[in-house]
Amino acid sequence: MLTHPNIDPVALSLGPLSIHWYGLMYLLAFATAWGLALRRAGFDYTPVKREQIDDLIFYGALGVVLGGRFGYVMFYNFDKFLLDPLWLFKVWEGGMSFHGGFLGVAVAMIIFGRKAQLGAGQILDFVVPIVPLGLCFGRLGNFIGQELWGRYADPAVIPWAMIFPADPSGLPRHPSQLYQAGMEGLLLFFIVYGFSCRARPTWSVSAVFLMAYGSFRFIAEFFRQPDSHIGFDAFGWLTRGQLLSIPMIVAGVLLIIYAYRFQSPVVDEPVKKQSKKSAKQTTFMGQRSCNVYTWLRF
Repeated sequence: MLTHPNIDPVALSLGPLSIHWYGLMYLLAFATAWGLALRRAGFDYTPVKREQIDDLIFYGALGVVLGGRFGYVMFYNFDKFLLDPLWLFKVWEGGMSFHGGFLGVAVAMIIFGRKAQLGAGQILDFVVPIVPLGLCFGRLGNFIGQELWGRYADPAVIPWAMIFPADPSGLPRHPSQLYQAGMEGLLLFFIVYGFSCRARPTWSVSAVFLMAYGSFRFIAEFFRQPDSHIGFDAFGWLTRGQLLSIPMIVAGVLLIIYAYRFQSPVVDEPVKKQSKKSAKQTTFMGQRSCNVYTWLRF
């Protein structure tokens, strides 16, 4: 059995200024998204160009914050909102929702796409491969802050069961934040990015993201402690997170069927003759390899 290291939530103090780990994770998430978007925009087959990345990240950040807060209030604390509508704007009290943040980013990207004269499918297919690493940082922030911990875990069966000092029950629990960081973060990144490395029909990359994230979140919820003020929504086991993930999976399935039946992959452009040595470093569009390990070399 393990014990949480009880990390100080303040990562750095500079006089009256305190930088919290959770805020630092948000900063790392946006910085990573900016870097990956800039890298991804260097390929000819992507619709977004490098000079548009700063605006794209700005719109995305607004979508994450506004959508995340709105989703948390509407999906998880609607009764409290009815009693105090102004609580929606009390962001300093905490509370963010991935599903709300996802919807916020989607709306923000569609608005950005209209400004950049790009279709919704084009811009969303560009964006979703850069999202998962940000989710990974977010879950690590949850772990450091000792929030959203897992359900009870028998140390005799789960040797990595963990005691969280902030948990008043003192029970050994699944470190579900780390499960989610691994599944919804790293694994999702490799799946979605790997899928996006070839010419695909418009909307298909977004569809894979929806199906994969929804499935991973549905699984992770079996290990995560349900919100105390909500409990289970149905059947004595279905959580709010699972309930919100089901539409994502269904939408992903319908979207990938639509993409492959009614959309066409990006047409490869002619590539000039080149040496065998340089050809090994190119993609189907004449750019560097889209291999994930090559792409991550900055």
